Amino acid sequence: MSVKLNPGESQDSLLRRFRKEVMESRILPEVRRKRWFTPPSELRRLQKQKAIRKARQAQRRRMRRGL
Repeated sequence: MSVKLNPGESQDSLLRRFRKEVMESRILPEVRRKRWFTPPSELRRLQKQKAIRKARQAQRRRMRRGL
């Protein structure tokens, strides 16, 4: 990721633009995820837990709408 300094631009606005581009490109979550090695079995387990949570949330939403 790189950002060029525009003529007359302050360092603060350059830093703000850089942070905005990093957030938009979704680099930080990828870096955090790759910081430590996670075995494939652990990834599958986490994905399964996430799917269960999402299903429970969806069920709760459906129950609220039905009442």
